[in-house]
Amino acid sequence: MKKLLFTSAGIIALGLSPVSASEVQLRILETTDIHVNVMDYDYYADTPSVAVGLARTATLIKQARSEVKNSLLIDNGDLLQGNPLGDYMAKERGLKSGEVHPIFKAMNLLKYDVGNLGNHEFNYGLDFLKESLNDANFPYVSSNIYLDDGDTNSANDMPMFDPYIILDRIVVDNKGQKHPIKIGVIGFVPPQITQWDEVNLKGKAVTHDIVETAKRYVPEMREQGANVIIAVPHSGLSTETARGRDENATYYLSNVEGLDAILFGHAHKVFPSDAYADLDGVDITKGTINGVAATMPGFWGSHLGLVDLKLDVDDNGKWTVLEGTGSTRGIYERDGRKKLPLVEADQKIVDAVSEEHTETISFMRKAVGQTGAPINSFFALVQDDPSIQIVTNAQKWYVEKLIKGTEYDGIPVLSAGAPFKAGGRGGADYYTNIPAGEIALKNVADLYIYPNTLRAVLLNGAQVREWLEMSAGAFNQIDKNTSDEQALLNIDFPSYNFDVIDGVVYTVDLTQAARYNKQGDIINPNSHRIIDMAFQGEPLDTSAKFIVATNNYRAHGGGNFPDLDGSTVIIQAPDENRTVLANYIFDQNKIDPSADNNWHFAPIEGHLNVTFETTPTAKDILDENDIIQYLGEGKDGFGKYQIHFK
Repeated sequence: MKKLLFTSAGIIALGLSPVSASEVQLRILETTDIHVNVMDYDYYADTPSVAVGLARTATLIKQARSEVKNSLLIDNGDLLQGNPLGDYMAKERGLKSGEVHPIFKAMNLLKYDVGNLGNHEFNYGLDFLKESLNDANFPYVSSNIYLDDGDTNSANDMPMFDPYIILDRIVVDNKGQKHPIKIGVIGFVPPQITQWDEVNLKGKAVTHDIVETAKRYVPEMREQGANVIIAVPHSGLSTETARGRDENATYYLSNVEGLDAILFGHAHKVFPSDAYADLDGVDITKGTINGVAATMPGFWGSHLGLVDLKLDVDDNGKWTVLEGTGSTRGIYERDGRKKLPLVEADQKIVDAVSEEHTETISFMRKAVGQTGAPINSFFALVQDDPSIQIVTNAQKWYVEKLIKGTEYDGIPVLSAGAPFKAGGRGGADYYTNIPAGEIALKNVADLYIYPNTLRAVLLNGAQVREWLEMSAGAFNQIDKNTSDEQALLNIDFPSYNFDVIDGVVYTVDLTQAARYNKQGDIINPNSHRIIDMAFQGEPLDTSAKFIVATNNYRAHGGGNFPDLDGSTVIIQAPDENRTVLANYIFDQNKIDPSADNNWHFAPIEGHLNVTFETTPTAKDILDENDIIQYLGEGKDGFGKYQIHFK
């Protein structure tokens, strides 16, 4: 293999000659989407948590290893970004040459075998990524990210990282005899990273399709002698028609000949689980996808993934995979709203990162201003919301200062924001809830959890409306002619794609079908959910120009929104959105977090029973005149609510 940028050791060599045919059990363990949650601590709530932390997953890892003779431990990325510890290390403290990132302090103690890169590894730039990876005591792979050589010939692209690695290992069979085996591990990252992190990757990296890359390298791995091949895609599981360069390509990857196990992630879900029971070719009892053993162990250290392979080796050293199963183990379980720990934290991990952990807590407690009223995101998906309003106000304030005296001065500035912490896959406690009074950095990070950088796009009124039509896919269509229970929220629509655009007024008609699917295709061309749209008290002029403040993810194609592919960007700000938010609060000193109610649902006549779920805590802020009514306990610790369309 040619020498590559940022490469790790290509082959780890151990060797013994093959012996007689025997049965071997090989256990492959996976962590994924840790997002810097080394400690069992919620930095936003400033309190310990039993539901997160590699320190707790470490206990599961040790238990799972002790049960078998042969095991591997592999991580599937999204390690370096995702909570205040990650931001503190990248933005405040920094990582000097020779220092070890706390996530790798923990992982080195656990003796990982291989790591794969996730999309969030690139959020802080390639220099920080390189400095972080330098201190991992194990190799990294990523097969579908290449150096940008400036030409259009993808066939001559050079990998930026080792596409795969072949581990030479010694395994012990059921009779106690030792056998040499070559285990190939290949990694993949979502091709969309070059859009999502354009500021860090433009001119430096290009990406290829996950499935096509696998078809290229898996045969090569077999030629290199791999007896078993493990695919590690940082990619979710979807049976939607493949289009090429798919973000969630695991299902189609499973059909690539030659794979023996799949460790996947990115979706922040658990596989096997009932959520995937209806997918063709998926067996949630065995934990297989099209016959290939697979696992996806949640997020933030919530679960450990296991793939158990039964292998046979004959007298000639030929290996055969007899069968494989996938499963997961959790660090906690639910009892109603309570989260009960199933394991304790590993003290060696806790001790290893105690310094950085303590510094992060102190840093996050620094005050930046005051709020005159509470800020929460309990109802951010069903009505205009103060947790979004504060963000959009700050973005508008920032962009209006930037354009002053430029060619764009005088063009109206709108501002788009979405609820990042709104339950969903994060669980019933995953909401912003800031009391009135002092606002600290931990609260700013709670309001804006991603290290996005601010962007501004130039659109016309018609394009702004289409943006909101795509956003309205967050809701199911409501049948006004039935009194049967109907779910309001589309559970397949991420809350971070539900953009509210402040500066315009609009109504959402839920009796209409969604105009777009989540790939950004118009599926109902005659349907419009966004109605009665107005600007400054007058019907919206669809030809008028508007500047919309947003973030780099959305402006460069994240979420597949129409006209947001990078071509409409006019401002690429150097500041992160949450830095803008912190500076806005500091500038204002005391803020009014009230929502301006610029959007609402259209009235629907009839005896409807439309419900949604949010945290049970939300019932405490309702009053008897509210259009929302608490019904009681929902699933998985959520509360169930009914909404009326008056």
